[in-house]
Amino acid sequence: MSTVSDAPAVYAANCVNSTAWFERASRVLAGKVGHDLRYAEPLPMYIERGKGGRKWDVDGKEFVDFLMGNGALLLGHAAPEILEAIAAVMGRGTHFGNDHPLQIEWAELVQRLVPSAERVRFVNSGSEATLLAIRVARAFTRRTKLLRFEGHFHGWHDDVVHGFQPPFDADGSLGVPGSVRGNIVAIPDGDLQLVEDTLASHVEIGAAILEPSGASWGRVPIDPDFLRGLRDICTRHGVVLIFDEVVTGFRFSPGGAQELYNVLPDLSCFAKILAGAMPGGAVVGRADVMKVLDQTGDPRHDRFERVTHLGTFNASPLAAAAGVALLKQVATGEPTEKANAITRKLHVAWENVLEKHGIAGYVYGPCSTFHVYFETDQSRIRDATSRQDFYTTDVKRLKGMPAQLIKEYQRRLRYHGVDNMSSTGGALCSAHTERDIEDATEAFEKTVVALREQGLIHTL
Repeated sequence: MSTVSDAPAVYAANCVNSTAWFERASRVLAGKVGHDLRYAEPLPMYIERGKGGRKWDVDGKEFVDFLMGNGALLLGHAAPEILEAIAAVMGRGTHFGNDHPLQIEWAELVQRLVPSAERVRFVNSGSEATLLAIRVARAFTRRTKLLRFEGHFHGWHDDVVHGFQPPFDADGSLGVPGSVRGNIVAIPDGDLQLVEDTLASHVEIGAAILEPSGASWGRVPIDPDFLRGLRDICTRHGVVLIFDEVVTGFRFSPGGAQELYNVLPDLSCFAKILAGAMPGGAVVGRADVMKVLDQTGDPRHDRFERVTHLGTFNASPLAAAAGVALLKQVATGEPTEKANAITRKLHVAWENVLEKHGIAGYVYGPCSTFHVYFETDQSRIRDATSRQDFYTTDVKRLKGMPAQLIKEYQRRLRYHGVDNMSSTGGALCSAHTERDIEDATEAFEKTVVALREQGLIHTL
C-alpha cells in the first residue's frame, strides 16, 4: 500500500498513457495545456469519455467528476437530450455564417427564463460575454470607468484580468498595458456605504459588475441584501448594473441568481450551461441599454454611433441546438432541484468527515456548488471553541489558503478518483448519484487524513 508521501509518484507511475500525451503536449501546446487550471503535477488529466457524473481518462482511471466541464454541465456528461439535439442538426450543416431559426428559438427561451432578458445577443464564451457587456454599458452611459469587486472573476480579457486573485492590487497578467487599470475601480464587496461613496467620488463610473453568488461562484459568500442595496445605489447614480451569471445562470434557478434573489440587473452575462456545454455565451438585458447594438441603415450611425460586435461562431447551429435542448429541460425545474438535492447530501457527508477528524475547517456553498475552507491561521485555531468559529466572508482568507495546500488537496483527490473545479470546490449535476457521493466522500476522507499528516491542515 502506498504511503502519504509516495502517492503522487504512484499515481504518475500508473498513468503511462497520460505521461505519453503530456510529453506530446509539451512539444506542441504553448503552456503545455489548453487552460491555466488544467495544469497539474505530476500530470494533467487527459479524459477520454464521460457519462453522467463520472469520467474516464486515457489510462482507464475512473473519476467522480465535480469539475463538470468547468461548471457547464447541468445534466451530466453525454446527456441523451443534448447528444440527440446536436445529431439532429449536424447533418444539415455545422456553420452557415448566417442567422438561423434555432438562434431565435434559443433567444426566446432565454428571454422566457431570465427575468431581465428583454433582449439577447449571443457570443462564444463567458469572457466574450463580460467583454461585450462592459462595452455596451460604457456606450449606453458614455462613461469609461468600471466598478468591480475584489475576488470576483469575470474572465481573462484585459478589463477584468486584474483583481480576482490575491494580492488584489497586483497585476493580473503580463502583457496587459498599465493604462487599462486606469479605467477600473476595485473595492471589497459587502459594504453599501463604500459603494455609495465610491460612485459619488468617481462620476466617470458607468457600470458595476459582480458575481451575484459572491466571488468565484460563491467561494466568498455574498449577502443577498447587498445585491438589493447595490441595485438601488446603481439606479440612483445612473450606473449600469451587470450580473456575471456565467456560472450561476440556470444553475441557481431556471432564471439564474437574479431570479433566486429577486434582483434585476440591467445586463447579465451567460455561458456554460446556457449552451448545453457547447461553446456559447450571451449578453442579455434591458431593451433600451441593448439598443446601442442596433443598426439602422444610416451609414454615419452604423459606423460611429453604435457598439460594434462581430463573431464568426456566434450562436452556431450546434451550440444553439444544444442550448435549446438544455433550456427546455431547465424550464421544468427538475435538473436544478436534483442537483441541489444531491449537493446537500455531499455537504452533510463532507462536514461529517471534518467533524470526525476534528479538522479546522468547514464545507459551504450555494445551490449545487460546494467549497471547503481549511483554517491555517494558528492563532484563530488556538482561540476557536468550535468549527463554527472559522466561518468567514473575508475574501483574503477564503481566496488566500496556502498554494501548497490547494495543490496537494487537488492532487490527492485525483489520486483517489475525484476531480474538482478549482481551489477546493466543485459543482454537481442532476446526474450525480448517492453512490457518487459515497465514493467521493471516501476519497475526501483519505485526502483529509493525508493533508493532516503532512501538516498542511490542522485540528482544533
